[in-house]
Amino acid sequence: MARISSIRLLALAGGVLALFTGNAQAAPIAKRDSDIVVTGVRSSFSNWRQAETSHVVMLSDGSEQELVRLTRNLERLHWLLSGLMGRSDVDDEKLKIHITLIGEVAEFDALNLHNVRWQQGPFNDLFQIGRYYDPREDGAVMASTRVDQRVAVEHNPVNAESVSRVLSGMAMQSGDPQVQSAIFGLIGELNLSAGMRGPHGSAVSFGEKAINVSAESLLYAGYAQHYLLTYFPAAYPRWYLDGFGQIFATMAVKNDHVLEFGRAPSGAGAVLHEFGPYPIKDVLSDAYLTQKPHKTGWTPVHAWMLTHFLFFSDKRRPQLRQYLAARAAGADALTAAKIFGDQVELGRELRAYYATRKPYLQITYDGAKIEQPIVRRLRESEAAFVKGRLELGMRVEIPPAPAAETPADEAKTMAKARAQALRQRGQWLEGLRRDANRWSREPEAQLLLAEAECRSGNGAECLAAAARAEALAPNDARVLVWKGLGMVLQAASAQSPAREQLLADARALIIRANQSDHEAVGPLLAYYESFAAAGEQPSVAAIDGLQKAMEEVPAASETRLELAKALVGRGQADVAKPIILPVAVGAYDTPEKPAARALLGRIDSLKGQGDQQPGLPSNSRPPAGAGGMSLHR
Repeated sequence: MARISSIRLLALAGGVLALFTGNAQAAPIAKRDSDIVVTGVRSSFSNWRQAETSHVVMLSDGSEQELVRLTRNLERLHWLLSGLMGRSDVDDEKLKIHITLIGEVAEFDALNLHNVRWQQGPFNDLFQIGRYYDPREDGAVMASTRVDQRVAVEHNPVNAESVSRVLSGMAMQSGDPQVQSAIFGLIGELNLSAGMRGPHGSAVSFGEKAINVSAESLLYAGYAQHYLLTYFPAAYPRWYLDGFGQIFATMAVKNDHVLEFGRAPSGAGAVLHEFGPYPIKDVLSDAYLTQKPHKTGWTPVHAWMLTHFLFFSDKRRPQLRQYLAARAAGADALTAAKIFGDQVELGRELRAYYATRKPYLQITYDGAKIEQPIVRRLRESEAAFVKGRLELGMRVEIPPAPAAETPADEAKTMAKARAQALRQRGQWLEGLRRDANRWSREPEAQLLLAEAECRSGNGAECLAAAARAEALAPNDARVLVWKGLGMVLQAASAQSPAREQLLADARALIIRANQSDHEAVGPLLAYYESFAAAGEQPSVAAIDGLQKAMEEVPAASETRLELAKALVGRGQADVAKPIILPVAVGAYDTPEKPAARALLGRIDSLKGQGDQQPGLPSNSRPPAGAGGMSLHR
């Protein structure tokens, strides 16, 4: 079954990886009709296609053959991870991840997608590989290019920049406009393709020692990390998540009945030779997280080798299990690192491992059981909003204004970042409005605009877009959600009794959305938001709905923070602590992390006081509308 003992790896995976089970299960997500509701002529087909399986929705502007192959491979990877981690017979009740693959590097770069809830490394700046991941409240999204990326691991004075300078000088010396135009065109193509390689082409080489990082390996590594954060959420150290992804990045399909994984990444030997060993104590203590990318010698290959070594070492595997459990329970990095004992000895073993042949696994499976994706071609009216929906999470995320006590230099930096984000959001919204007006008969266009307006705090604009969507798709539960949230935003500036009536009407709409689509997360999040935005104590039903939303998207840090705060407010700090730990002490520096750390400190303080926490008064009643919320688990 396996070239190297697959039974042994199955045992280790069950022990090391499946540490944190016991999450409540949520109901499966209902599939919506994908047809566009229009009156009149429908738009033409675009070059975008969508493939959907039980766990993945993938959008690509590439060929259908490539899209089907990659989507099925992710299902293979899901099957593999589920088998290794003891979930083969467990029903899958999480929201599907949405993945977007963009073929043009310039198009992907133009989106300027900044990762705010996921980070890698920090690796040496030669390894700043482009991938976007956002575990949003309503389902995770991931994006990358379909283009392989090239990393030069040996410094060479002759590179794209130096060649561009020489060509530029030649152009300036030439008096012939046609020659100048040709040279500047060549410079542009050179800079555009530097470090990139297409599926059937090759990048310009300058004789340096380089390795290729395939778009496929980035996809597999990203999905492996997503799987771990979704099905086994915990406070992992970042190096472990990076290494875990790298172990599965080299997955290969052999004759549709054998899966191979665990091989060394491309160019591993060259990278380790060029950058040398990295101090193990700086990794286990998290000290490496503060190093600047242009100074560090930490790379994805180092993360792979450390994780691979600990996985396959009979001596170190139990220590890894204990170390991960300690980090998940909130132990600081230095305390958890003591589990490995003498780190000098650990470093010697790791260096010896570098010189040996590395094990890898081959697992047989029945290829016929891997489902074929459902593929459809998007129309131009749908394709026009692929990138807008991808940008949504980042564009509505506005950095906070500096507090009064913030030092002057820091306050200036914060104010500048906030102003820039507000300006970019305004430009983005204007573009969405123009596109929604152009595709006025496309319900998804109006729904995206309604969501963008609501999440930007524009209540009236949100209601107007939701009304246009309702005229096109009157039975879509999302229409009711955005209408309800638009009314919640309007209630914030209303006076009593109009304020109370607006909130009651908004909650009634959101309840209708929940009743019409029991499996949707949107109504659950909106119902809770109707209390939070109004500054009211959330009802029991609202908190239960938020918990169900977290169970369907466990990696969403926003949902975890809100749920933990609500539970602490109800005197359930012991329940809130494991919910907030992955955000407060987890791998990523999310916008929610400072508030999560403060909440964790409060929880520990309350525990030290004997859990004397305020609960609800005995005569408290849920606000208007709470009694009609129906939660289906």
